Amino acid sequence: MEERYRIVIRCPECQEKYILRGRLNEFGEYETGFKRCVCGNEERLLIEASPES
Repeated sequence: MEERYRIVIRCPECQEKYILRGRLNEFGEYETGFKRCVCGNEERLLIEASPES
């Protein structure tokens, strides 16, 4: 079974915060389905991940 992660994404432009669940893909990136912030920011995002218990 693949390990799931709790992903916190913060936007430094508008201060919005998203809490999602995701998994690591074969490239070492987190897959959550998140595309962009409500303010339109797609590139400058702060991402924190921790394994789910």
